[in-house]
Amino acid sequence: MNRDRVMEAFRAESARLGEVALSWTDRDWALPTRCEPWRVRDLFGHVRVALAWLPGMLAGASPDQAEVSARQYYRPDERFSAATNDTRISLAQGHAAGFPDGRALAEDFIATWQNVHRLCSAEPAGRVVRTRHGDAMLLSEFLVTRVVEVAVHGLDLAAARGDTPWLTPEAGSVVEELLTGRPEGADRRTLGWDQATFLEKATGRQPLTPAEDRRLADMNLQWLALG
Repeated sequence: MNRDRVMEAFRAESARLGEVALSWTDRDWALPTRCEPWRVRDLFGHVRVALAWLPGMLAGASPDQAEVSARQYYRPDERFSAATNDTRISLAQGHAAGFPDGRALAEDFIATWQNVHRLCSAEPAGRVVRTRHGDAMLLSEFLVTRVVEVAVHGLDLAAARGDTPWLTPEAGSVVEELLTGRPEGADRRTLGWDQATFLEKATGRQPLTPAEDRRLADMNLQWLALG
């Protein structure tokens, strides 16, 4: 996937999430989410933690070649095991607990994504990184997975607050292409879905009718293993 397109999707979706989060009240930050056991504060902390791996990855040695694509990154293995999920949960909760209030947490997220965007923009187009799970990936491919984190969990955060999803078209397009293997558009529109609905359905956040399930199978949808 084109690096500039992925970078713009990361910038647009992260900026939107940070902007929205600055308006949340103490009550909002305490709301439960469908990503149990996280509340809004914890889930937001998880998104920040997911982005914060990048500076350390960029500071490390660059593998000789990429071995894993963004699609392959979501293969079901120990990275999505119960033990690894328990670690994700505790890391997110621990990070969120380190701030006096939600606004401080939101401001930290904004500073984090802006730093990540700056660092990644300075890297050459073919830069390869090694993830914390040991995968050698093109930086642009790993950034696709970060767009997934911000976009899909943005849908979870919107649902927790009863908001209309704020999904940006840039991020929706990148995640849709990851899921279908094709540029976004015709297949989804024949189902009458907008981008947010497609992502909700394709990541198990909304139930599928038997007919919808068959249509997604016909599209050769990539079902992602998600923690």
